[in-house]
Amino acid sequence: MCITKILLSLLFNQVKVWKKWGLWFYKNDKSKMWQDNLRLITKFDTAEDFWALYHNIQPPSKLSSGCDYSMFKDGIEPMWEDRSNKCGGRWLITLAKHHRHTELDHFWLETLLCLIGEGFGSFSRDICGSVINIRAKGDKIAIWTSNAENCETVTYIGKKYKESLGLPQKLVIGYQAHADTATKSNSITKNKFVV
Repeated sequence: MCITKILLSLLFNQVKVWKKWGLWFYKNDKSKMWQDNLRLITKFDTAEDFWALYHNIQPPSKLSSGCDYSMFKDGIEPMWEDRSNKCGGRWLITLAKHHRHTELDHFWLETLLCLIGEGFGSFSRDICGSVINIRAKGDKIAIWTSNAENCETVTYIGKKYKESLGLPQKLVIGYQAHADTATKSNSITKNKFVV
């Protein structure tokens, strides 16, 4: 890091987050290809830039149905086909529509803070990002990991994520491999792991 950047960082008291992240926005437009509906909003690598971004976008509860936010490590796109994602999977939390105005925004913020704050300790290296889907029937929040076959890492991340959100012990959340989700023949994907 050059001396000017260090001095500017000290002068403006900017705190670096452990990785550079990108925030993406998806809005479903059936007249376009899926990839054409996905836009990178911005990248950030300081806590101050994260909070500036967070406070200047609509909260998920205010998005229209068919919209997503995704936050992924710089260099990883929020799609199964990305080389960092294709062997991975996701811890998925599904929320009924009536939770949209009570818990959705809180869970999304906690998810983002887990990611940028390295909330999974040394297992954070296996985190690719997170996606929130706003849909008419209910909403989904997922943390994506890079390797669906690494049982120890995936299970630790799931337990820590559930704990970070303050979810009750009796509530079960599932992990789905992207390969299984991509080849499903109906709307249900079998969970590879549960916590």
